[in-house]
Amino acid sequence: MSKPSTVVFDIGNVLLRWDPRNLYRTVFDDEAEMEWFLSNVCTHDWNLEQDRGRDWDEAVALLVKDHPKHEPHIRAFHERWHETVSGVFDDHVVLLQRLREAGVPNYCITNFSGPKLILAQERFPFLAGFDGIIVSGDERLLKPDPAIYHLLLDRYGLVAKDCVFIDDSKPNVEAARGVGMHAIHCVEGIDLAGDLRGYGFPV
Repeated sequence: MSKPSTVVFDIGNVLLRWDPRNLYRTVFDDEAEMEWFLSNVCTHDWNLEQDRGRDWDEAVALLVKDHPKHEPHIRAFHERWHETVSGVFDDHVVLLQRLREAGVPNYCITNFSGPKLILAQERFPFLAGFDGIIVSGDERLLKPDPAIYHLLLDRYGLVAKDCVFIDDSKPNVEAARGVGMHAIHCVEGIDLAGDLRGYGFPV
């Protein structure tokens, strides 16, 4: 069996350290109040719709209508979005750079708002260096929908079995395997370099 030749990255919590709590711990004094807000107002599902392509101003307006007392906190998610990113996973960024230096084709499939990704690329220029990128908010497709993986393969002329996909979400990893890609579930403490070396990559 031939070894894979291409690596496909996710961004959030593989390369970037993203968590809305990074922002909201500076907004709320009480941890329990913050968790209530993230569970009932600026929820995961609400944010996911921006990753699907919903306009941020529209998203904010919808929540402000239902939760007017929380308007400043809601607007913070949009206006201070950069504070949700606390930095990068340094060792994973180093691996990406090593792959690029070795000439390994590297791509990205990310659940990300298109406008917010532009901001992230300005702050972290390495995010603009992929050979190709599929952004959910631009395509209006979300992982783990198999269609978003097929879109990467079709758009860039890739073969599934030649690709290793790296993601922090188990359903996204399983979906990649379902379309024929190799996949690595990127969890805290993983030896990602070791896993990639196991596939034969020069890292």
